[in-house]
Amino acid sequence: IDTLGTFNTVKATLPHVRQSRGSYIHVSALLHRQGTPYQAHVSAAKAGVDALSAVIAVEEGPRGIRSNVIAPGPIGDTEGLSRLAATDANVRMTDYVPLGRYGDKRDVANMAVFLFSDAANWVTGQVMAVDGGNEHLRTTQLPYPMSVLDPEGMLKSIKGRL
Repeated sequence: IDTLGTFNTVKATLPHVRQSRGSYIHVSALLHRQGTPYQAHVSAAKAGVDALSAVIAVEEGPRGIRSNVIAPGPIGDTEGLSRLAATDANVRMTDYVPLGRYGDKRDVANMAVFLFSDAANWVTGQVMAVDGGNEHLRTTQLPYPMSVLDPEGMLKSIKGRL
């Protein structure tokens, strides 16, 4: 869901969330925290989700509402990973993850359980990376600058379409 979808969801649910003093969890990405080639559309959309969540945390916090973001890294067995993972046998995305593996859907679900639990009752306005430490390497996993200087050649090493 992009910025507009997140905004419309909040707009439609806010009266109910206020009444129950509930919490929001939005889904974003980490691509916009660095310049990621060919991901301008996703980067802009997800940066908007992060900003919207921060504003909700500030505006609705006095009413007891929390708003946080889960930003998954490479999660195995998902459409995103199957489309964007390199096909070159010498390039493995797990080489760019300090924990040495793709994430699992349960890793993301566990973060959601935590954020909705009483254990997180003092956590709001945060973007929680669930990426095995990948964000801290500050790399795009695409050979740079070859990925922008020779996009046709780069397409040969990428599954599917960007």
